[in-house]
Amino acid sequence: MSKSPEEIKDKIIEAMLPNVSFDGWTVQCAENAAVEAGFDADVIHAIFPDGLEGIVAHFSHWADHKTLEALEGVDIEALKIRERIHMAVLKRFEILMPYKDAVRMAMSYWTVPLRGLQGPRNVWKTANVIWNWAGDKATDYNRYTKRTLLSGVIISTTLAWQKDGSDDLSETSEFLHRRIENVLKVGKLFGKLKRA
Repeated sequence: MSKSPEEIKDKIIEAMLPNVSFDGWTVQCAENAAVEAGFDADVIHAIFPDGLEGIVAHFSHWADHKTLEALEGVDIEALKIRERIHMAVLKRFEILMPYKDAVRMAMSYWTVPLRGLQGPRNVWKTANVIWNWAGDKATDYNRYTKRTLLSGVIISTTLAWQKDGSDDLSETSEFLHRRIENVLKVGKLFGKLKRA
């Protein structure tokens, strides 16, 4: 059965990740991964027309897909909103745990000014995926406020996660808990100001 472009991208990213620590985020590394995954090297240029930028961006989307898969079957109705957000963000870090170097290199890649706002856009998309999974249906200004605030949480927690030396991500979990509590307080304040 033929695979969709998204499935092909995911397979290539998965084949690429073990080598990024050594080869970095490069088109050559992606071409090698494509061959390893059973495709022609040229498929890279067809499914990633934006080149390396599209490849690195899809790494974030791949992590989003994997996070949603890992959360399937969770009874979110039994969880408070803050617990849902905490669970989803932490699950993403668990999935990315074997690829800390790849995450660090991706973060460095997006810090180059010429790459514009694509890095923050990727984070915002992740925040959107998590809020949607958590059941947020807001369509007004709250939708954008929640996702923007969670984007900040994800970025700061990623930096904390990079330094986490615990085996069970307990340091990251505690940091994330504090950040979510802070953000919820800010969100409530924004809501009061808006109503006023």
